[in-house]
Amino acid sequence: MAEIVKDYILDCLKSAFKKAGYDEELASVSYANNPNVADYQCNSCFALAKKYGERPDVCASKIIAEFDGQKKLEVELSKPAFINIKLTDAYLSKIANLVLEDEKNLVKMVEKPLKIVMDYGGANVAKELHIGHLRSPIIGEALYRLNKLLGNGVISDTHLGDWGLQMGLTVAQLEDDGYLEGYFNRGKNKEITLDTLNEEYPKASKRKEVDPKFREKAEAVTYNIQKGKEPYFTIYKDIRELSVKRIKQNYLTLGCHFDLWYGESSAYPYIDRCINIFKEKGLARESEGALVVDVAKEGENIPIERKSESEVQRYKNPMPPLIIKKHNDADVYATTDIATILMRNEQYAPDRILYIVDFRQDLQFERVFRACKKAGISPENQELIHIAYGTINGKDGHAFKTRSGETVKLEDIINMVKAKAEERLKENGIVDDPKLAMQIGIAALKYGDLSNVVYKDYIFDLDKFSSFEGKTGPYIQYTGARISSLLRKGNNDVGKINVELAEERNIVINLIKMYESFNVCYQENSLNSLCLSLYNLASAFSLFYNNVKVLSEKDEAKRRGYLGLSKMVLKALTLGLDVLGIEMPEKM
Repeated sequence: MAEIVKDYILDCLKSAFKKAGYDEELASVSYANNPNVADYQCNSCFALAKKYGERPDVCASKIIAEFDGQKKLEVELSKPAFINIKLTDAYLSKIANLVLEDEKNLVKMVEKPLKIVMDYGGANVAKELHIGHLRSPIIGEALYRLNKLLGNGVISDTHLGDWGLQMGLTVAQLEDDGYLEGYFNRGKNKEITLDTLNEEYPKASKRKEVDPKFREKAEAVTYNIQKGKEPYFTIYKDIRELSVKRIKQNYLTLGCHFDLWYGESSAYPYIDRCINIFKEKGLARESEGALVVDVAKEGENIPIERKSESEVQRYKNPMPPLIIKKHNDADVYATTDIATILMRNEQYAPDRILYIVDFRQDLQFERVFRACKKAGISPENQELIHIAYGTINGKDGHAFKTRSGETVKLEDIINMVKAKAEERLKENGIVDDPKLAMQIGIAALKYGDLSNVVYKDYIFDLDKFSSFEGKTGPYIQYTGARISSLLRKGNNDVGKINVELAEERNIVINLIKMYESFNVCYQENSLNSLCLSLYNLASAFSLFYNNVKVLSEKDEAKRRGYLGLSKMVLKALTLGLDVLGIEMPEKM
């Protein structure tokens, strides 16, 4: 049975409030402002004083008189009217031993488990993965692991971009450059490699901006692919297979795993049904040859009176309609997004669908979600949530790029962090250990990302991220490796933990906060709280390690208890890193 400390404290407070004649719903608990004096505090007495016409300190005294901490909690009045709460050494010892027994004993599971589909990764087929593809799989994988830890049923889908204009552009360019002759029975095909695709798509993307005829051809090819016309559909499938193989390798290196490898193409069979639903419910209308759905609510998209007929029409609170069919009858991204929601509901009936996509898609998702709710494609009680993340910037504050101004490839980033980890390891006397270097490099990359609030931009600072000191992934790994070494030297002879020292108290208090951070991260869909609490726990252990001579302790019970405390910290740190998708090495 999990021991949820904050919940227990709150229950004790509510009981005391009720016995003292106060509304128990006004009871609250927070971390103490001064950790040297108390562990938690209750600030509710000022609100009670207003409601009941009593002095705040009188309210506090009455509550303290009725408080029963069952030898787990000590309370006292702190002027002017705060109730300070301190966990007893005996209670901290019990908590520490629970974690030593099973590191999940302090995990607060969700009360009502949900079925969740998570959409992240979202790589585009036939395009090189770059730094813009980094945050989605890192954030998504961590949220996936967190939700599973807390008891939700989760299905992850990378939902590849494999059905849009980029496919038509790539195929059109390949055809023009003579790679596809065999498909059209005009000769032999030239070998198509990933390097070929990396050259052809950028060339096609630039060409469409200056060559209208080529763009028309690419749009026609896209249409043919979407309608399953040969040989375009076979060409498309071959390119997709080639790309997905590399994408899987990159995601695997990042420690990201997916239950489903669907793409926009997977939802294609549902598109016509979606269009018909909007038509049958009278939600679709024609606009300049396209089919659109109005999703504006009251107070949005209000026309601003034009001063002249030549002036462009502007709107207050603009919320443009959602295009679900282009003028040439081709599908658009919104159409496949809607069809994907219909597909997911019919296959999995999830309570919640999470999309981890950058903030620039916020308006698009808002309109798609509204359209799905209006049409009943998404049930009323289903949550559709877009977790919008910020961008990765260089030290100059602008988008992170190479010195030549080009976008940095994802593989290059992975190689950069690995090389930096090898430098750090060499300083510690460890050479030629590529697996360990990759573990540390990925930790630097992931922790550097996840330690930021998800919706904020952050600066990519490789030197800072890779340090074995400070708030970094490698520092937490280094702490774990240090504990593993200590346990090996102590023959793993762990005993029952008996908290007595201030350093031990500090460890267990930070341990509790780490477990409480899981639920904070769950509510906020951001992992920064867990990152900070892992650092604080690692720092608390380092203080203990520096001040307490564990292996030379002559009292056998104490020595075994110290080793038990160390192992408990290792188990907690390993669990926390695992949620972040970071491995804990045994040596560094």
